[in-house]
Amino acid sequence: MERKREKVAVLGAGSWGTALAMVLADNGHEVRLWGHNPVQIDEINQFHTNKKYLPEIELPSGIIGYSSLKEALEGIETVILAVPTKAIREVLGKMAEVYMQPLLIVHVSKGIEPDTLMRISEMIEEEASPEMLQGIVVLSGPSHAEEVSLRHPTTVTVSSKNMEYAEKIQDLFINNHFRVYTNADLIGVEIGGALKNIIALAAGISDGLGYGDNAKSALITRGLAEIARLGVKMGASPLTFSGLTGIGDLIVTCTSVHSRNWRAGNLLGRGHNLEEVLENMGMVVEGVRTTKAAYQLAREFEVKMPITDALYDILFNGVNPKDAVDDLMTRQKKHEMEDLTNILEDRAD
Repeated sequence: MERKREKVAVLGAGSWGTALAMVLADNGHEVRLWGHNPVQIDEINQFHTNKKYLPEIELPSGIIGYSSLKEALEGIETVILAVPTKAIREVLGKMAEVYMQPLLIVHVSKGIEPDTLMRISEMIEEEASPEMLQGIVVLSGPSHAEEVSLRHPTTVTVSSKNMEYAEKIQDLFINNHFRVYTNADLIGVEIGGALKNIIALAAGISDGLGYGDNAKSALITRGLAEIARLGVKMGASPLTFSGLTGIGDLIVTCTSVHSRNWRAGNLLGRGHNLEEVLENMGMVVEGVRTTKAAYQLAREFEVKMPITDALYDILFNGVNPKDAVDDLMTRQKKHEMEDLTNILEDRAD
């Protein structure tokens, strides 16, 4: 597949940013990988490794590390924003100080901002000046950085308000081991990617308690219903949640030891408190912040989200994980198809 060689800046030298930089380099692009740790950047340039985040992986020579944001952005038209949700506004502010040309910004994080209740694309629209923002694309789907870096088969979705931009990013990334689909449902793609982290935390707690596959299967299934209920109320298509950024991302995040949200939940289920868990992880656990945001969204949109409510009580109200899970199992009886009917009715409205 012949493609135009482009200069692309990847902002965020964590595991996901580095793995995506590898995909771009494999496709022949010149990749500038920016990080705020000069020692880490020196390692990338001298040894072609990023051992803290991707041990035993050799990085392609087409990836050049930058600790200067200004230098990383010089002459760039496309930026991959691979920083945690809580750092989005800070990084955009720093970008505005050093660069003011139109940029196509591709965000690859999965979260919702508490209190403002904004999706990441909305945060970017609010924070980036019109002079700096050409367009926004989201890339999401079932994709562990560890497996992408090993070039294992992976499939993701891109979405945008302007589908020409989504198709451009599809062409930028797609190759034999990294398949990219397009989906015009920007809201659904972002909501599915963000809320699955909540269910992954709950699945990890269930496993940490030793409750087995039956309980986890129920959490995943009922969790998908919660995600779809809220997503449709917010304007998403219910079909999106049966796709890669819905059930696909939910399965991989709830069942894999690569998932930091599952691992965090597992530690909580084993009796560790939240502070200990976050310190032990050493990386951002997006599901914690997203649980707070989803709890707030459920009340704003008047949507019942019992798993989210239970996890909120565990994380922020000190409720014992076993008690919270047991309470979920003793909720009042209802018909399984009631949720599907309500979701479809909400969409029809």
